[in-house]
Amino acid sequence: MKTSQILFLLLFAIISCKNVSEKKIEISTPEPKPKPKIDLLTMAKEIHEKVLTVDTHIDINTKNFTNNVNYTQELDNQVNLPKMKDGGLDVAWFIVYTGQGELTPEGYTNAYKNAIAKFNAIHKLTKEFAPDEIELAVTSDEARSIYKKGKKVAMIGVENGYPIGTDVSRVKEFYDLGARYMSLSHNGHSQLCDSNTGEKNNIWLHNGVSDLGKKVIAEMNKWGMMIDVSHPSKEAMRDMIELSKAPIIASHSSARAICNHSRNLDDEQLQWLKQNGGVIQTVAFGAYLDTEKNNKFKNATNAVLSEVATSQGFEIIPWSAYRKLEKEERSTYYANYLKITKLAEPKIDSISKTLNPVNVSDFVDHIDYLVEKIGIEHVGISSDFDGGGGIEGWKDASETLNVTIELVKRGYTEEDIELLWGGNLFRVLDEVQEVAKKIQLSM
Repeated sequence: MKTSQILFLLLFAIISCKNVSEKKIEISTPEPKPKPKIDLLTMAKEIHEKVLTVDTHIDINTKNFTNNVNYTQELDNQVNLPKMKDGGLDVAWFIVYTGQGELTPEGYTNAYKNAIAKFNAIHKLTKEFAPDEIELAVTSDEARSIYKKGKKVAMIGVENGYPIGTDVSRVKEFYDLGARYMSLSHNGHSQLCDSNTGEKNNIWLHNGVSDLGKKVIAEMNKWGMMIDVSHPSKEAMRDMIELSKAPIIASHSSARAICNHSRNLDDEQLQWLKQNGGVIQTVAFGAYLDTEKNNKFKNATNAVLSEVATSQGFEIIPWSAYRKLEKEERSTYYANYLKITKLAEPKIDSISKTLNPVNVSDFVDHIDYLVEKIGIEHVGISSDFDGGGGIEGWKDASETLNVTIELVKRGYTEEDIELLWGGNLFRVLDEVQEVAKKIQLSM
């Protein structure tokens, strides 16, 4: 055989062996296994456990802060420690609320006593009743530190500056008691500013913020207390933004473009808030989310409640009449009213299956709108529990996870949800407290 033929055969053999070798390697390589998909509920639960959940508006009743009856127990109210634990609600802003009364020395004295009683109740919870379960925080760092210790967090907001009276030094007094935000009015014009309720008859007391209110705003900036614009009038909000050296908040309001209620912020107000660097805490209050749907359901449930109340020899009175009751009378009435609602629950549950009450989806519709309108950095979450708030799916603190589930359904990421559930609110609190430090250093 010729040398050239031998070389050709050798070369052919080498190439053949190489191809076989390569082919064997290709066959033996295993296909990558697809990663298992996490279902929506599991994903929502994981996110909910990771992020710090903050509800900026929860009313309290001092009758639930006694040695015998307190938040360590599973009470009939919407927020207590067992319900917070069940729903994964980490931070509760408890509210020192005072209804608007006469602008007189006697009115101011009574309002101040009411406010102090509520401050004392919150301190009793954190210092006497359940210090191992919940602590009071006055900064975002303290809130996160308490949370890391496995405890719930209490923070304090003041709803209505009426208890200030004419004594501006009470701003510092309330600050020292733990208050880190305050609204200057509620339902009705206060001595500090006009309320949104003036829209009903177009009657105003100050046409915005009063001269005394301006001094109170300066004090709030000085000490590091956030200004809450949820109840004041639109003109008062304009004044507050012009006067304040720090960002503001709306502690429990929603979008007026979706639900035309004076308690909500319209698109112009939302732009003011965005430019100011503030945050609006979307509120789970049926009438502020969908008034028409809420009224239909409310009328149907009221008929049931009235029927049950009559059978029990109890008379349901209007809210305006309830507010005029003396403290003890009010407590007695409310306790009996709760018993009636318990008895009526089965019938009301059956109504909810046909009338479709305001629900978590309606709530997150407002969040979607606000995020699109002013950016996710300016939107947060609140309930107004034990003050009229509560919707289908988020009736009390034990159902808090359902809000996160709906957010995940809508495509919000963990980072988004962390901002909505408190990150934005704490960012504003930090900025307000930084402004206060600068003001104090310049004095």
